[in-house]
Amino acid sequence: MTAQIINGNDVAKEIRAELKKEIAELKEKHNLVPGLVTVLVGADPASQVYVGQKERTSENLGIYSERYDLEENTSQEELLKLIDKLNKDPKIHGILVQLPLPKHLNEEEVLYAIDPKKDVDGFHPVNVGKLMIGEPDYLPCTPHGIQQLLMRTGVETKGAEVVVVGRSNIVGKPIANIMLQKKEGANATVTICHTATKDMAFHTKRADILIVAAGKAKAITADMVKEGVVVIDVGVNQIGTTADGKRILSGDVDYDAVKEKAKAITPVPGGVGPMTITMLMMNTVRAAKVAAGLT
Repeated sequence: MTAQIINGNDVAKEIRAELKKEIAELKEKHNLVPGLVTVLVGADPASQVYVGQKERTSENLGIYSERYDLEENTSQEELLKLIDKLNKDPKIHGILVQLPLPKHLNEEEVLYAIDPKKDVDGFHPVNVGKLMIGEPDYLPCTPHGIQQLLMRTGVETKGAEVVVVGRSNIVGKPIANIMLQKKEGANATVTICHTATKDMAFHTKRADILIVAAGKAKAITADMVKEGVVVIDVGVNQIGTTADGKRILSGDVDYDAVKEKAKAITPVPGGVGPMTITMLMMNTVRAAKVAAGLT
């Protein structure tokens, strides 16, 4: 068996086309333009790339975009003052503070200061709590992207054994909660594995759908999965460089070996990654509609 490749670029392109049409209709029928602001503190190269991608995607879709580039030594008080200003700005519907923040800043306090209605990352405790009870305003972007990949490629989740490797607040915990909900694209039986799990392979071999966000290159090997599993690999790890200096990336799954047993699998890169920014845009559109009383 050679796996179907779940192409995140293709699915993201499909969703962005839908969003672009919806945004144009909101502007034409309701004079409503969704607005997204990104806040970057310091000059972390990876963060600059991510923020740039979000800006370009916003522009392409017709979302109003603002960007604040703050000095590395920006104080907690200055950052919180900016967030308060953005919370009150009616043309801004989504606020994204790019993580990680410099070490002198209190990340938790910053995230909690964002108005939950503008928390398009889905990290505020109010939004996490709404997810837990099955009434979310916004789903966290990467887990939501995973769910969309499964739904749009015809993977049946109802009654499936879903095993999640990793328990982070960004991926592991929220995707487990999403898959538990009695809703379309979910309604699964979920197991979470982590660094204290005694026999990881015992659990991963039971998975109909295996979602891996372990943060370790090739942590899941072919002997740890069953034939016909659907594998969603969230990991992105640099394992070397080419002769011309380009990064060599690996997921958390031994892709070449596991794809020979899997029914379907996401590649790295080109799998989950393209979905994250797309879901951010979807959340921003939803936030604008909520603010305008359209949903």
